[in-house]
Amino acid sequence: MNSIATASAARKNPTQERSKARVELILECASELIARGGSDSLKMSEVAARAGISIGSLYQYFPDKSALIRVLAERINVHSRGCIEEGLKDVHDLASLRRAFSVLVDRYFEIVVARPVMRDIWSGMQADKQLLGLQIAESRIAGAMLAEAMRKVHGDAQRERIEQSAFLIWELGEATIRLAIGVASEEGAALVAAYKRMALREIAGPFED
Repeated sequence: MNSIATASAARKNPTQERSKARVELILECASELIARGGSDSLKMSEVAARAGISIGSLYQYFPDKSALIRVLAERINVHSRGCIEEGLKDVHDLASLRRAFSVLVDRYFEIVVARPVMRDIWSGMQADKQLLGLQIAESRIAGAMLAEAMRKVHGDAQRERIEQSAFLIWELGEATIRLAIGVASEEGAALVAAYKRMALREIAGPFED
């Protein structure tokens, strides 16, 4: 019986691997098209043509453009969470918190400048209510990670206040970087620096009513 089950699983693997490879190709082609023309102008027919598959095959994997953008956004989010976790793991006092946050903002800005497709994926999310909800939910997750680091410095006495501040800090950071890459590079860098100054003042507290 075990040998039959193993043989059956083995027969399925090539199909599963081909499906995974096709999904990766579709996502790669979609990213290239978004980078070239933005998410607003992305057409499923163009994705299918670029991937060398029929539109029907494409819809088997992604029922609409929102589904494509969602998967691309989720992949970015997973990577971002890893960077945030790594960046904040050694926070133990205010100085290390300020330093870690500054490095995270600078690194994130550098990544987005280097990968403008992230900006266009963001743009596509803003125009779709469900995808906008995904973006806000991700800011809550990132904000919670920042709040945990802030509580190492400020304690739990103002837990709700810290969590609200951290969520807002992160959401405003996303908005600032979207703005910064939409203007001239010198002005963009100045806007990011101004955001960091404001955010660091709030991060430093103290959190009192």
